[in-house]
Amino acid sequence: MLDIPVIRWGKPYDSMEKAPVVHFETGEELAQMSQANGGLIKMDMKKAAKARESLRQFSIEELCQKCGEAGEYFMSAELPLGNGTQTPEDFCRIQSATTGLPEHMCAFNMKKNAFVMTKMRDVLDALTRGLPFDILSRGYGKESRGVTVSYQATTPVLGAVLPNNSPGVHTLWLPVIPLQMGLVLKPGSQEPWTPYRMFAAMTKAGIPPEVWSLYPGPRDCGGAVMEACARSMIFGSQQTLDQYRGNPRVQAHGPGFSKILIGDDMVDRWEEFLDVLVDSVFANSGRSCINASGIWASRHTAEIADAIAQKLGPIAPKAMADPTATLAAFTTKGVAEAMNNQIEEKLREPGVTEVTAKYRNGDRLVEHERHDFLRPTVVHCTSPEPFLANSEYMFPFASVVECPQDQMIKQIGSTLVGTAITEDAKWSQQLLDATNIDRLNLGPIRTMALNWLQPHEGNLTEFLFRNRAVQTEAPTAH
Repeated sequence: MLDIPVIRWGKPYDSMEKAPVVHFETGEELAQMSQANGGLIKMDMKKAAKARESLRQFSIEELCQKCGEAGEYFMSAELPLGNGTQTPEDFCRIQSATTGLPEHMCAFNMKKNAFVMTKMRDVLDALTRGLPFDILSRGYGKESRGVTVSYQATTPVLGAVLPNNSPGVHTLWLPVIPLQMGLVLKPGSQEPWTPYRMFAAMTKAGIPPEVWSLYPGPRDCGGAVMEACARSMIFGSQQTLDQYRGNPRVQAHGPGFSKILIGDDMVDRWEEFLDVLVDSVFANSGRSCINASGIWASRHTAEIADAIAQKLGPIAPKAMADPTATLAAFTTKGVAEAMNNQIEEKLREPGVTEVTAKYRNGDRLVEHERHDFLRPTVVHCTSPEPFLANSEYMFPFASVVECPQDQMIKQIGSTLVGTAITEDAKWSQQLLDATNIDRLNLGPIRTMALNWLQPHEGNLTEFLFRNRAVQTEAPTAH
């Protein structure tokens, strides 16, 4: 059995306190995971500055090259893990066994993480808008106009409290190492596999192991990471977003409430875009914040909802190893049932109707002894008023909402990804000006279609560096 240690600045630490990692279907114990605690983390953070010092012996260009090598190892090598080793196939199997994602989805997310690693130089070039990398390393330098500029690191390390829902979110912290900052990670209890494998891959590529700390453990570990690190990233619920809103030390990621808006000029042609609508709702089993949870239009909404429901309603759970499996399991008993009960309660509100029920053979909630599934659900809302008109769940769920175009921007609320299917120049400009849409797609673009050369949600370099004035010679008097 795997015995997986805490990693304290690159060194394994075998704690007395351990937690079993079990297969969600069978209950089989797959690994023993050493547990950190808040006091240990706070003590270790006294050495955080050494992580940045260690990385600054390499240029950012060199670190990008090493990240590319690490991406190749991450995808194809047999790498150390605790007291054993792990092949890519082992990685996908164990990740599926603890997260409930089908194995082929684990392999797909693995490719996403590796792609970002192999394209790291391009990613950083885009995030820094072409700023010469040595300015970030030295702290100042001349940009293309010949003007001296300065960017000061706000922290020697980034702390992150990582989630369990989708391994694809790890792309958000991967650029930190080539930016010459260490990583202090509290892995999700069900998905520690990506951080540990990435640590092994980067170490094999020649990146100093002492710039990494991995602290699996109970809830207080997350609080200690957030408290001890000058800059940190956290993934959680809407409550988490509200808790850290306006805190410059924290970049919080939560529900996306991503949406597709169909303009009046295109809505009569909605059938042409049906695949875009379905894929945006259903890809990655609806687990991502960039899945569409809402589709808004001024008319034809009942027909749109019915067409999506015909595609998704019949889909049923399959075995995790089945290459055609498209639904992820809820590995904690009671979570799916609670979601299902809330949906049933809110369906009693006026103006909202489930459309998938008539195409589904059986109930939405599929219960097993140790895990559950929720089958795809599409609801039609005659206005933005019902609760389900702007709700998000961790399975393929979408509301198709009828709303006049001139009210949409105001009514949709906070939206991580907004795809607007329109050629209306005036409305497009209004969408570009809308501050409640974080990432805007103009045209029939799937909400899941990310361009890794653009920031996903906030710019990491702007979060980790501050622009300030530095002069190296006296300015000419005016």
